[in-house]
Amino acid sequence: MAWYLVEITYVQEKLQEVRPRHREFLGKLAEQGRVAVAGPLGDGTGGLTLYQADDEAHLKETIDQDPYFLEGVVAERSVREFKPVIGAWLPEGS
Repeated sequence: MAWYLVEITYVQEKLQEVRPRHREFLGKLAEQGRVAVAGPLGDGTGGLTLYQADDEAHLKETIDQDPYFLEGVVAERSVREFKPVIGAWLPEGS
């Protein structure tokens, strides 16, 4: 399993309507241990999510099912693999 940092920029006009479905989607992934943390940027222009996935193809399958993506809230999206080495939430021996 690998970690991926996904940053999106919002289409503001659609954001409020779709946000509850997006948060439900991410909440389910968090319960499965596939989302470590997620939230909007302070300026409200977009958001960040830290996902765990088998590989980048698996991640893309997942994030393409996000209501934000399906319903046109995502103006831009970037995906970068992340290799955490320090942090209170990391398993022992990482």
